[in-house]
Amino acid sequence: MKKHNGMRPQDIVVLLKIDAHRQKNTAGQWDVRRPLLQKNLATELGISSSEITESLARSAFAGLYDLDQKAVLKQAFFEFLQHGLKYVFPQQPGALVRGVPTAHSAKPLADIIQSSEPYVWPSADGPVRGQAIEPLYPTVVQAISIDPTLYELLALVDSIRVGKAREVNLAVNELQKRLLTNE
Repeated sequence: MKKHNGMRPQDIVVLLKIDAHRQKNTAGQWDVRRPLLQKNLATELGISSSEITESLARSAFAGLYDLDQKAVLKQAFFEFLQHGLKYVFPQQPGALVRGVPTAHSAKPLADIIQSSEPYVWPSADGPVRGQAIEPLYPTVVQAISIDPTLYELLALVDSIRVGKAREVNLAVNELQKRLLTNE
């Protein structure tokens, strides 16, 4: 096993994608479908298969992923997002650019928070002009185009990374509902 040199931003994206893979059935209960194959994770996220393998190994070493069960350790992952994310992967809003809304500018927080300062992941095809937020991984904008659940989870994570106290609290509460309920 390789030496562990700490978590990388794409590790968060991979774990969120695994969680986003769950779907509600017709009774409104969460179904845990077969785990995503690593090659499917790689394809859908635009990350190489070898990097997916290394990412899962790092997450397992950190106690955020169970390699045997192929499952995110939800409580530990939530605690990391809540308490450690903004210190490990900090971000400051940047220049005004065209992009895809994120943080409080995207759903689900956009329905609650009204702001004249949108935050965006830079993208020439983006529908909004706002302050640039560097995504956790360069392929995030492409990955969210096929997975709206992943988009919402990543936007909530960005709210923790760049938000003020109110935005952070709202994002943490929403992530708690999504990650820890209906396990």
